[in-house]
Amino acid sequence: MGILSNIKEKLGFSSREDYMDEFEDNYVEIDTKGAAKRSKILVKPFVISEFNDIKDALDAIREGYTIALINIKPLRDRDIVELKRAVNKIKKTCDAIEGDIAGFGEDWIVVTPNFAEVYRNVQTEEIKE
Repeated sequence: MGILSNIKEKLGFSSREDYMDEFEDNYVEIDTKGAAKRSKILVKPFVISEFNDIKDALDAIREGYTIALINIKPLRDRDIVELKRAVNKIKKTCDAIEGDIAGFGEDWIVVTPNFAEVYRNVQTEEIKE
């Protein structure tokens, strides 16, 4: 009698069929359809009125499928020190995911995932007819 047979016998399995029946009753199926990778990019606006408001934006940025448009005007009007702190935190998160960050005017910041970048130019050319 082999070692495996001895183990099966001690566990109470008299045959291979008994062992396989017990094994088949104790497995778990995993649904992989729900775990499909996101393929669409989401452009999502956020409004930052206080420092704690950046949490939702940071969570979305970390997922890697969101381009965040962040309105910082309410915080800028309320507390410039907290605004600097919030922008620094957003910038550090952007750097960590190797994304891109840029300001649009005084009221908006855009943050992109690592596969996108913000177009920058000093001056837009005039449209000629």
